[in-house]
Amino acid sequence: MTTLVFDDQPQTNLSRWKNLVLHCTDPYNSSAWSDPVYFDFAGYDTSPFWDSDGTVYVTGSHPWELQPGINQAPINLTTGEVGSIVNVWNGTGGLAPEGPHVYYKDGWYYLMIAEGGTGLNHEEDIARSRNINGPYESNPVNPVLTNANTSAYFQTVGHADLFQDAAGNWWGCALSTRSGPKYLVYPMGRETVLTPVSWPSGEFPIFTNVSGEESSWPLPPSDLDLPGAGPFINAPDNYTFPPGSTLPLHFLHWRLPVSENYAISPSERPNSLRLTASQLNLTGYDGNFARTGQTFVGRRQTDSFFTYGVTLSFAPTAAEQEAGVSVFLVQSHHIDLGLVLLPSNSTNASSSPSSSSSSSATDLSPYLRLRTTTTLANISAASELQLFPIPTAWLPANYTPTAEASQQQLTLRMEVEACNLTHYAFRAGSAGAAHAMQTVGYGEAAALSYGFTGTLVGVYATTNGGEGEDDVNAYVSDWTYSSMGQVRD
Repeated sequence: MTTLVFDDQPQTNLSRWKNLVLHCTDPYNSSAWSDPVYFDFAGYDTSPFWDSDGTVYVTGSHPWELQPGINQAPINLTTGEVGSIVNVWNGTGGLAPEGPHVYYKDGWYYLMIAEGGTGLNHEEDIARSRNINGPYESNPVNPVLTNANTSAYFQTVGHADLFQDAAGNWWGCALSTRSGPKYLVYPMGRETVLTPVSWPSGEFPIFTNVSGEESSWPLPPSDLDLPGAGPFINAPDNYTFPPGSTLPLHFLHWRLPVSENYAISPSERPNSLRLTASQLNLTGYDGNFARTGQTFVGRRQTDSFFTYGVTLSFAPTAAEQEAGVSVFLVQSHHIDLGLVLLPSNSTNASSSPSSSSSSSATDLSPYLRLRTTTTLANISAASELQLFPIPTAWLPANYTPTAEASQQQLTLRMEVEACNLTHYAFRAGSAGAAHAMQTVGYGEAAALSYGFTGTLVGVYATTNGGEGEDDVNAYVSDWTYSSMGQVRD
């Protein structure tokens, strides 16, 4: 059960929220899930609860800008029919009561919610009642979980849930950011954390405060022999895109992909991923206005420190044709290292689509362009744009940007490394010469510390608005991602 949010509508418009439920009999089989069943519920963060008499309830958050509170109603999960909606609790008075979950234990219905907003004041509160529809009495020692007003590395803790493991031990899972109390650098966004919970009979649950290292109930032994497809979250990437393969299941696109812009092991270059450049670049338009796709494929940053790399073969023949690697959050927040064709003798100040689109082909040269796009004001201006002319040693013999593309491929190794908690290092070099890789520049992780979802690392190809050209293709091979460690305190 989840909520589809139409973010072009204001939060005071109830049509912004559309709730739905999906079901299956085998959660490990991605093709077993049903089509969505939509249901009418004014709000978001909807959660199901199965009562002992067989009745199913939906509990959700009413849009708090209109009227803060938690509402509940019986629901038919097959048809989506919703019964009479009842307001069951408005929380403790904190901002934005939301994220509700209902539990039944020892003759009590427990209703747990998030309050305080999703920033540094985020917290989890709980109430209970003898009846499913209340009245609910607040726990006198709320909040039961928060890291507000602490110096903990894990901050913004809230939107929690409770469950029991196979041994009967209680656990809490919650959302949190690795940001510290300054709340400025957290490029992986909100992550899921786990903490042990004691729940004495007839009492409220008692959470262990979230920290990077905790004492807990015994964890079960690791078992990787599980059904389902795709890699585990901590597995490294080593992909060569052989014939007959498909994109790995953990690879992601931005917006709906244009399928013909991605080809695995094409006949002209086996063991590679062909990207056909989109007219839109990674900034482009948002999802409400974009009418064409943006060629990008990536995977999530799952480690504090990591190294990501690809081998890129690209033969740009017109100004602003570009392909490269990106650390991408959303269209307004990303850092790109691109191989791009620009007017010869370009400078940081002159490098822009408008300043180069009229240049003749004979005046063009290949550059590496490191560019930061962000709306955040605390980012150094020096990190916004950096240009690096491609050294002659990296170019094919007798290179000219107007020559036949198949004969003038520039083949580079491009890498991104999270070298510390505050910066990404971007490197490039001639393929097959790792010892000669050069650091082009750095991007600030704070530029990507915004919102909830966390960063992706991946590849892109764009004409930066160029029209009327034949397909512009880039080829990606030897895709790697490896963890260099996690920071937990």
